[in-house]
Amino acid sequence: MKIFEQLGRVALGTRVRFFGEKIADDATKIYSLYDIDMNPKWFPVFYVLSQDEERTITSIADEIGHSHASVSKIVKEMMKARLILEKTSRQDKRRTLVSLSKSGQDMARKIEAQYLDVKAAVEELSAQSKNDLWKALEEWEYLFAQKSLFARVAEQKKKRESAKVEIVPYSRKYRSAFLELNEEWIRTYFKIEQADRDALGDPEGYILKRGGFIFIALLNNKPVGVCALIKRDDPTYPYELAKMAVAPEARGKNIGWLLGNAVVEKAKELKAKKLFLESNTILKPAISLYEKLGFKKVVGPPTPYERCNIQMELKLK
Repeated sequence: MKIFEQLGRVALGTRVRFFGEKIADDATKIYSLYDIDMNPKWFPVFYVLSQDEERTITSIADEIGHSHASVSKIVKEMMKARLILEKTSRQDKRRTLVSLSKSGQDMARKIEAQYLDVKAAVEELSAQSKNDLWKALEEWEYLFAQKSLFARVAEQKKKRESAKVEIVPYSRKYRSAFLELNEEWIRTYFKIEQADRDALGDPEGYILKRGGFIFIALLNNKPVGVCALIKRDDPTYPYELAKMAVAPEARGKNIGWLLGNAVVEKAKELKAKKLFLESNTILKPAISLYEKLGFKKVVGPPTPYERCNIQMELKLK
């Protein structure tokens, strides 16, 4: 087991699988010791049916936390072993009920002695251990139900990769990146409109000289994301978050969040009370990002964009 000493908790999945395989191997031997012809993977289904006369596959799946397909497969295997009977419900012909056969019921009575001995052996093992594995499993299962290991690893990946991203102010050398990154997403979903041509064709005159700002996200010194804070002639919404775009190959690195935060912080620095934006609900990742930033749906002023079907505001403190 030197690999676990070297890798530590990185090898969590492998170690748990190895441990589970050892227990499963012992379980097979234990069934044989009591002369019970049981496949260990059948046991959860067998136990549920031993407590009730009849159950649907769906109810069994819900109780043991398996998929319907998985339980259906186990039921078929147990039917082949003549441990389970299947019949159509009298009340609802569309429902199939399963129950233990006579052989299954005999096994349920016979296995009681095994339950007693296994329980005693596990309690003895627990008494010899400094840590309560059962409670630890309950706790980890609860935490995994709140957020899976996959989701947690994905978060760490985002954090690590976003640490390499630098947000810098616009300069003329990023003019082509501002244009191309925005044109890429607009053409993918919509069409270039006059308001796009005005802002993208002359960002210095249309945005910067009017009191706005543009932020550029650099990854390894390459521009991979852009976003603008546009000054508006509107007393209700004097500033607008607009023209956010991230290169397809750089998505999933938290770049949109970093750009959005940069715009929000600049708006706060300018003493703006509200920040406005326009978008389209087909852009689900973008809408989700805006909601995470704190934006709420509103009915705002008339829009120059045909594609706009949602307007949002963020109240700034």
